[in-house]
Amino acid sequence: MELEEVFSSKPRMKILKLVSKLGELNVSEFARRLGLNFTTTSRHLQVLEGEGILQQRTYGRIRMYRFNQASPKAKVVQELIEVWEEASKK
Repeated sequence: MELEEVFSSKPRMKILKLVSKLGELNVSEFARRLGLNFTTTSRHLQVLEGEGILQQRTYGRIRMYRFNQASPKAKVVQELIEVWEEASKK
């Protein structure tokens, strides 16, 4: 997937901002905070996981997502969000 495709989605960007701010969330919590349904949220999370930006951990039926610390893409995305948020405060 091209960079533009990953970042052109407002819900995916909101997911990334939430993960940056909160660390780790489950699919239902993402959906609730974003005002999206479970299926749509799950698809966006799968795209981000497929790109190696997020990683999933499963506890029974609960899927938790966080940044994939082993991925260079994830590190750059996380840093971009942190720098952007900090600069926006000024």
